[in-house]
Amino acid sequence: MNFINKLLSDNDSVSSKRFVGLVGFFFLAITMVINSFYPENVAPSKELVSSVEFIVIAALFGTSLDKYFKK
Repeated sequence: MNFINKLLSDNDSVSSKRFVGLVGFFFLAITMVINSFYPENVAPSKELVSSVEFIVIAALFGTSLDKYFKK
């Protein structure tokens, strides 16, 4: 589907930050859904989930900043 409409972009270019942010978000969401069906001892470590969370936040925040502070 035209690479998800050029990865939901404003200027028809695929941004690596948006790609990393969206993929990370989907992995976090899938992990949360899967972990709701299994006991806590099967869940990934809290540090791993937290680090992926920070990467997603930084990627999406960076994309937002690029939108307002373009060179």
